[in-house]
This record gives sequence, C-alpha cells and structure tokens, in this order.
Amino acid sequence: MEDIFVARVMSSSLHTVTPDTLVEDAAQEMLANEIGSVIVVDDDNRLEGILTTTDFVEIVAEQKPKDQTPVSTYMSADVVTVTAQDSIRDAADTMVERGFHHIPVIDEDEGVIGMVTTSDLAGYISRVQSPSPE
Repeated sequence: MEDIFVARVMSSSLHTVTPDTLVEDAAQEMLANEIGSVIVVDDDNRLEGILTTTDFVEIVAEQKPKDQTPVSTYMSADVVTVTAQDSIRDAADTMVERGFHHIPVIDEDEGVIGMVTTSDLAGYISRVQSPSPE
C-alpha cells in the first residue's frame, strides 16, 4: 500500500491569534468558526503555540472565584450517538460530517457504555495500516 502524505489530509484553512490576544477573543474565534483550536503565531507567522478546547477546561477549572454555573447551562442536550454494533466507518463519517471529536456509544438496555474519539479512530487506523517502510 502506498503511503499517504500529511499534505493530503491536513487542513490548510487555519485560524490564528497572536500571543497577546485575549482568551475571551480566542474563545469567540473558536466558537464562531466551530473549531477546537487556534494556532498562536508571531508577526512573521511563526509558530508560538496552540490554544485548544482542553486548555479552556484548565482555564475554567482554575478560575478564581469559582463559577457556580451548572453544567446544564452549557451542555449539548441533543446528543448524536452510535451503538457498539455500528461500523467504524459510519461513526467516523458522522463525526466528520458533524464536526465532532467525541461520540457516545449507547446500548438500549445499559445506557451509555463508551465513547469513540478522534484519537481512538486515529489509533485504529495506525494499527490496521501496513507500517511504513524503514
């Protein structure tokens, strides 16, 4: 099997901010563009860092004083799910089409039984593809 290079699958439509961009402004950029990260660059477009949704979890967790807003205020209630018997391709297609990074796995009798993430799918592809020649 021929190797598929990064250039073929990468996203080239980037959203960037500068190191002095306010966190709130970066968050608005991410929400407005439905993206999970912004690239932090200097004035010459050189990489300085990356700010991700995971970083925002840390920001909220470390906030002083602590926010008293319940999860229900912000959670997504109309959740798209898969079952353990759905194909990986169908789950991946749903995730790509909807821009999801996580999709809960449910069972009619047991309720929520797992989660499929983009990392799970990347790991699966990495294991099932033939290794690159050394």
